[in-house]
Amino acid sequence: MLSQRQSYTATRFTKFLWWLSTAEKELLQDCVIDRNRYAIIGMTVLGTWMFATLAWTYFFSTVVSNIYACIFLGLFMGWIILTIDRALIKGINKFNKNQFAPLLFRGILAVTIGVFMAQPALLYLFDKEIHVQISLDNEQKKRDKLLQQESAIASTKKDLLLQRSQLQNQLDNKYKEVSVARNNFITETDGTGGSKKIGLKDIAQAKQKEYQKLDGEYQQLLVLLQPQIKRTDSLLAVIETSIQQEQQSFGALLNDGFLTRIEALNNLIKTNTALQFRYYLLVIILLLIELMPVLSKTILPAGTYDEKVLLREKLEKEIVQKNIAHEQQLKELYNQLAFEQDTEFVKDFFASSKKERTTKMENELNTWKNTDNKSFDAMWNSIKKDMLTKQEN
Repeated sequence: MLSQRQSYTATRFTKFLWWLSTAEKELLQDCVIDRNRYAIIGMTVLGTWMFATLAWTYFFSTVVSNIYACIFLGLFMGWIILTIDRALIKGINKFNKNQFAPLLFRGILAVTIGVFMAQPALLYLFDKEIHVQISLDNEQKKRDKLLQQESAIASTKKDLLLQRSQLQNQLDNKYKEVSVARNNFITETDGTGGSKKIGLKDIAQAKQKEYQKLDGEYQQLLVLLQPQIKRTDSLLAVIETSIQQEQQSFGALLNDGFLTRIEALNNLIKTNTALQFRYYLLVIILLLIELMPVLSKTILPAGTYDEKVLLREKLEKEIVQKNIAHEQQLKELYNQLAFEQDTEFVKDFFASSKKERTTKMENELNTWKNTDNKSFDAMWNSIKKDMLTKQEN
């Protein structure tokens, strides 16, 4: 009954949910049905806010080592997401939620934020698998880097290897000649050679001289070419050392940062068919978490609160217009009354000063009569300067 109704008093938490849903508690206080609706919308905003804060905190933990900085930045970005969500749902009401363009814009913005926010959550859920993939990706990057290095120095290394091969071939060929001469000399001395004579005979002595001559040439060639071969080996060693050092420097740059994890996640999805379905399912779920405030505000039916908002806004507009009109009338009245009183004041001023101005004029004329050295024009200029009025600007 009307005489038995009780006034509703919302709790602090309910008022907080209403604030999250951008509802005006003064207008919502007596809307029995809409009180619960906007509390539901506030719960969805609260859930999205908490999810965004956790997701951004984990995101910053991948790029910032200080845990307090991660928490602060996560709270800050969560607050920004909350502000955006409140701005989105504030623009959706009974009278404009069916407008396609604003709703499309809000949807695109929410999807963009949701897709980005889903990435840190997925990285957290698949952390172990991602680190395994990061290890494989880093090894592949090292191999690719090595191929690039070898490709860059291929021509130089090829020339050095060719030069060393030519030098070594000269030594090897000369050594083969020495070996043949030595074998010929030995076989000639032990009777197994062509003359079949044992001992250092004429033929054996001739082969000994030939062997000694070739051995001397080999030693001279060795002295000449060995430094060149060592220099070539040294240059090749420098190249290999530079490759290894650059590999070590490149390996030190490899990390498990956010972009590296995202890349590993994409590679993992491409190669792991068991993960693909679950990945896209999780993306949809996490995306819906971000879209919850917009969806709930759009799906839930409008009630008396929206009517109150429209009528209240209309009332405030009318009051503002009337207040401005009244203020304009008051200013016009003030100006009119001031003009009338100023007019009377000016008239009284001239009326009161008329007699004194006439007296002063007569005194000036008498002075002019009694003075012979003052012309009429000089007298007139003096009277005009002292007694005539000046027009107001």
